[in-house]
Amino acid sequence: QVQLVESGGGLVQPGGSLRLSCVASGFIFSVNAVNWHRQAPGKQRELVAVVYRDGRPYYVETVKGRFTISRDNTKNTAYLQINSLKSEDTAVYYCNVNVGGMMYWGKGTLVTVSS
Repeated sequence: QVQLVESGGGLVQPGGSLRLSCVASGFIFSVNAVNWHRQAPGKQRELVAVVYRDGRPYYVETVKGRFTISRDNTKNTAYLQINSLKSEDTAVYYCNVNVGGMMYWGKGTLVTVSS
């Protein structure tokens, strides 16, 4: 019932930008924080950013100044604008939410940063 669908990934050159989207359904989107995680090949999934219900953002240090998280509650959508991309940003990017004590994940969108 709870569904999260990411989109916007692709192949970009170093220094490029993408806007990732996470479209949510099956719950009241506006009351939940939305998290973006990423998982690089051979590595653990790691938190990248959070947008809280009031729109307040949180970023891990490695992406501060380059990534911007936001949400549009009228569209049940969270965004992650990713700029000044580096090869180490290559990963599958996932959004997730906690709804009723359970964690839900999208299937992810692949970002590949390569020259």
